[in-house]
Amino acid sequence: MGGAFRALHYRNYRLFFGGQTLSLIGSWMETVAMGWLVWRLTGSSLLLGTVAFCSQIPAFIMSPVAGITAEKYDKRKILYTTQSLMALEAFILATLTLTKVIQPWHIILTSIFVGIVNSFDMPTRQAFVITIVEEKKVLGNAIALNSAQFNIARLIGPAIAGVTVAAIGEGYCFLINGISFAAVLGALAFMRLAPHTISEDQHESPFERVKEGASYAWHNKPISYLLQLMAITSLVSGAYSVMLPILTSRVFHKGSEVFGLMYSAVAVGALVAVSILAVRPSVRGLGRWILYASLTFNLGLIGLAQSPVLWAGLACLVIVGFGSMMHMASTNTIIQTLVDDRLRGRVMAFYMMSFVGTMPIGSFVGGVIAGHIGSQHTLIVAACVGLLGSALYLVRYPRMRTIMRPIYDEMGILERASG
Repeated sequence: MGGAFRALHYRNYRLFFGGQTLSLIGSWMETVAMGWLVWRLTGSSLLLGTVAFCSQIPAFIMSPVAGITAEKYDKRKILYTTQSLMALEAFILATLTLTKVIQPWHIILTSIFVGIVNSFDMPTRQAFVITIVEEKKVLGNAIALNSAQFNIARLIGPAIAGVTVAAIGEGYCFLINGISFAAVLGALAFMRLAPHTISEDQHESPFERVKEGASYAWHNKPISYLLQLMAITSLVSGAYSVMLPILTSRVFHKGSEVFGLMYSAVAVGALVAVSILAVRPSVRGLGRWILYASLTFNLGLIGLAQSPVLWAGLACLVIVGFGSMMHMASTNTIIQTLVDDRLRGRVMAFYMMSFVGTMPIGSFVGGVIAGHIGSQHTLIVAACVGLLGSALYLVRYPRMRTIMRPIYDEMGILERASG
């Protein structure tokens, strides 16, 4: 199992891993508490979708600018700023909720704010990983461990949030989240990093840099195909995430404790996926795994929609979590391996656009559709869209593999994998 933790040999990465894990537990507590709070205040699937839309749509609009920012400026300073602003948002929500003045419009405004901040935070964190692991050969393991920390937090945070909401209310979840940012800010402060430098090409105009990044991502067919499938899968993910509080309340007739448990079930499946990815010696075969993962995710959603009892729904959510994380982490690894270092920030911004940017559309549309045909039928419709995306990827996969093979040959990846 030593190979599963190769990236932790680097001091900077150990600090990042520990700080982010604690902070993400708080973030997942806020996610669960906010979803339940909106549902408790309004009982509206449309408003659930609207809040999710507001928190995610800024990533679609602002990611290209954020990618340039991640390349040009000191990544640690950017993360200091974004993490501090997200802590501020959590404390504002805590204050409004604990003083019992919270209104849906407060939640919408803070969701827009944190969505804008996340637009800069996410691509910067993705590009920051290669800086702190130092060697590209460890990148796949670092990405797998990043996914593991995300899902360790998703396993723990929602479970704590469900109990906390039931016992003392949503406001304390927001307060704990605000405090948890101290962990990641402390980790960033203790890192030993080389001074930030600006390369010559970073003096080009922002428009030209965005245009160059977009052209590269589009014309590099493996990256383009991966981003398109990720966009379709994220569209489906946005729809299904909005259904969870509705399923908890109206289908399974349970409270916030079970709502948190549903998130934790997704995390269990995701942790199994990242455990498998963490021990893989190379990226060889990941393109095929992405197809299987996409199919697993969508079939899991169909099973969830048909689940007559809670335990069956939780089992399907484990399958959904496995497929979703295997797809996301494998896609991230392949793109990070293929992309030119000079364009990494911009391409990872387009990755975040496809990963997060289509979620709000799925969330909003899913909320609207659920109001007319119900949450279970909405899940089936969403899964069918996802299966169409899987079929398109299957058709394109042979061409993608043909293009990738000489690149991996040149990098020595296939040779190391065979050995």
